[in-house]
Amino acid sequence: MTFNRITVNPNVFGGKPCIRGLRFPVSRLLGLLASGETEESILKAYPYLEAEDITEALRYAASLAEEEVVEFAREAPG
Repeated sequence: MTFNRITVNPNVFGGKPCIRGLRFPVSRLLGLLASGETEESILKAYPYLEAEDITEALRYAASLAEEEVVEFAREAPG
């Protein structure tokens, strides 16, 4: 899978993935979405972002979720 809108630069945010070379990490965008912000509210608050940035960030997150194995703590027996 190719991501044209996500860039990694070791001199920007310690090499974390950012949107189009901007100082706007993908993790921040995903965090906004996860906290309930809408695409419209994000684009209004950050006019330098584009709808395609949001779509690609979600595709990127989905790609990572397919590859990454995360262990969850088990609930204590009731």
